Amino acid sequence: MKCSRRDLLTTACKAAVAAALPVAAFRFLSPAEVRAAVADPALRRGFLVDTEKCVGCGFCVKACKLENEIPYEAPVSRTWVERYIVTRDGQTHIDSPMAGQNGFTDPKVRGEVIDPSEITKAFFVPKLCNQCDNPACVQVCPVGATYQTKDGVVLVDRDWCIGCGYCIMACPYGVRFFHPVHKVAEKCNFCYHRISKGLKSACVEACPFGARQIGNLKDPEDPITRIIMTQRVAVLKDEYGTKPQVFYIGLDRNVR
Repeated sequence: MKCSRRDLLTTACKAAVAAALPVAAFRFLSPAEVRAAVADPALRRGFLVDTEKCVGCGFCVKACKLENEIPYEAPVSRTWVERYIVTRDGQTHIDSPMAGQNGFTDPKVRGEVIDPSEITKAFFVPKLCNQCDNPACVQVCPVGATYQTKDGVVLVDRDWCIGCGYCIMACPYGVRFFHPVHKVAEKCNFCYHRISKGLKSACVEACPFGARQIGNLKDPEDPITRIIMTQRVAVLKDEYGTKPQVFYIGLDRNVR
């Protein structure tokens, strides 16, 4: 096939422009990012936590650690439960010993004995990655190891993570940590390997009281969508503009 002088000049110009661009202008997608790009656009994962049903048993934390290979003795976890005790003097006492994995059998809160007669309110709050619509962790990752799937779940590619810690510092919810074995950034991913196969996340399956639910926020008939649309729910730290997709029933104003 013959090429005209104009075609040759156009090709040469394009090559010259490409050569002049800095290397940083090009970025290869990781295999995980490619898979994420072709996910179902009619699906948006969301999570619902009912604090009025949580009893602080710690079963969810145990199940999460077992499912996701987080050493049981490690003081870190993908999900955790916090105990809140509000006293008559207006003070809020908070603890989460070993992420709440063993329940809350010790009456002391951070070593402090609280007089039961002074307690005005006590409750438990499960926490996990909020799978934000505008995730700060994705924005700061310099290598694309932290990325967001089309169905809204933020994942971490262990093979690409360089352990810089930027994502850990950027998360306003404190849900990220360094994996004690793999030495890379770690966090809850809604048990993506399970939910992508139609299974429930480990923590949802383990909760005996139905305090945790996961579903599709784009489906108006999904049970958690109906609850979010018809009941009073709240999210954590809405002021940061990350648009968290973990919703809470009965979230107390003392929770932070």
